Amino acid sequence: MEFRIAEREDVPAVLALLADDAISHQRGFGDVPDEVAPAIQDAFTAITDDPNNELIVAVQDGVVVGTCQLTYLPGLSRGGSWRMQIEAVRIHSGLRGNGLGAEMMRWTIERARARGCRMVQLTSDNQRTAAHRFYERLGFTASHVGMKLTL
Repeated sequence: MEFRIAEREDVPAVLALLADDAISHQRGFGDVPDEVAPAIQDAFTAITDDPNNELIVAVQDGVVVGTCQLTYLPGLSRGGSWRMQIEAVRIHSGLRGNGLGAEMMRWTIERARARGCRMVQLTSDNQRTAAHRFYERLGFTASHVGMKLTL
């Protein structure tokens, strides 16, 4: 398994992973169009141009089978320490339960350590109870209540 920073040609595969999810469908994220929308291209450019953002892909036998976005956040709390925020974690639905997600998360945690982060944090939709158990097995604790306001 190879983990690396995504390249522009990986975007359709990442979008397919994000769409391969019942909750994403509830939010209106459906089939991936043949052509990537300009807004998504712009978002990809913004991510790649920002040294504190990384779009990661997991590649197996030349195929993108997993993804997550990492954002490095400076903060005054905790003595000015940095933290990593992990978002949009997805593993191809046919490969879940095989340890790939745990391998990807361990890789991201090591990446956080290498960048000097003192904390790794993530949010997970309340409906994703299996994901919550997965994160808890990796040592994450549900220490805060996350809230969102859709604009």
